[in-house]
Amino acid sequence: MAENKVPSEKNHSKLPVDCSRRDFIKRSGYALAGTMLASQAVLAVNTAPKKVRIGVVGGGFGTAFQWHEHPDCVVQAVSDLREDRRKRLMKVYNCQKAYNSLEELVLAKDIDAVAIFTDGPLHVQHTVEAMKNGKHVISAVPAAWATIEQAELLLDTVKKYGLTYMMAETGHYQQSTISARKFYRQGKFGSLYYCEAEYQHPGLESLYFWNGKRTWRYGVAPMHYPTHCTSQLIGVTGERLAEVVCHGWGDDSPILKDNVYGNPFWNASAMFRTNRGNAFRINIWWKGAHRGCERAQWIGDKMSFYTAHPNGTGPVIIRSGKQMERDDAGFVREAPNFEQYKQPQWWNTDMLPEPLRHNSGHEGSHTFLTHEFVDALVHSRRPAIDVYESLAYTVPGIIAHQSALRKGEQIMIPQYDQPT
Repeated sequence: MAENKVPSEKNHSKLPVDCSRRDFIKRSGYALAGTMLASQAVLAVNTAPKKVRIGVVGGGFGTAFQWHEHPDCVVQAVSDLREDRRKRLMKVYNCQKAYNSLEELVLAKDIDAVAIFTDGPLHVQHTVEAMKNGKHVISAVPAAWATIEQAELLLDTVKKYGLTYMMAETGHYQQSTISARKFYRQGKFGSLYYCEAEYQHPGLESLYFWNGKRTWRYGVAPMHYPTHCTSQLIGVTGERLAEVVCHGWGDDSPILKDNVYGNPFWNASAMFRTNRGNAFRINIWWKGAHRGCERAQWIGDKMSFYTAHPNGTGPVIIRSGKQMERDDAGFVREAPNFEQYKQPQWWNTDMLPEPLRHNSGHEGSHTFLTHEFVDALVHSRRPAIDVYESLAYTVPGIIAHQSALRKGEQIMIPQYDQPT
């Protein structure tokens, strides 16, 4: 298995100024993956021979991004099945053109890429529809829905059409995750042998119905929405999740007895082994006496980093210490150094073009996701969360749910790393 290399912070590949639209699409695709450079933060301001013309689909979460603020992008059109959401998209992005459906929008000749923020089970179907009409895609999470077949269809589609795919996983660009990634690259953790991540979201039932009808979220399995957790390790170290044991918890709620997914769990907890032999635990909980959060902690032999806890503890760094102390049993041990960590606002730095240097949703991640997709197209490179990274975040959850259904059976996880 090829180990995923940590992307460079720099990229100097640019499109020629006389690039045509056809060349732009071709050069932006995976056909040039061997010469592309993946980057976490490449500053591109007015460097494109022409602006990326994007269509935004989905007037809920789809309104939460900054395509209209990026200097190398223009919102060419929007779409939603609901008229009220179409109007909302038009207002947010100051866009005058709207289509009634994604299927209509992707036929437009004046659109280069599509931002897909539609229902979770439709992401692969809509990506296929966009790519067969020559459009690059950024999609909301998860990349694939509930089955390995969906994951492999997505990968086959990206390979077939040679276009750029990116998943808009917010966890990759949360401010704390950016800090952890920097610590890791600087070697500050030493051996990073353990990580935990948790996504606690009680109260989701409010999203289970709209206008008296069930939505796609009704009864959704926790591990079918894993990427807010899996990104916290994979997006920092690049390692892959190789096997899993998972346990689920449910009650007598009718929601768990009558949903299209056959899902009996509100909550699920999984323990993974990585391809480097490390341990990674994740909790995804929809119900219970706990407070909502998206957080992680990275444990190394030289340093550990704990993000803010919903019960009131702020970000903390623990460093291996030299001073000695006695524990409550009388044993002498090294006392680790404990320090509060003041979280930098990475969105307010030159990691982003100046118009995007403002706070945004999900711990400041939305402007980073906006920039990464646009910049990847402008510079003909793979985005940080490309199709291989997206499947590395998504597929372990699909397998973890299977483990929970089998009462904690240990199961190996399929790997879809890019060929070297």
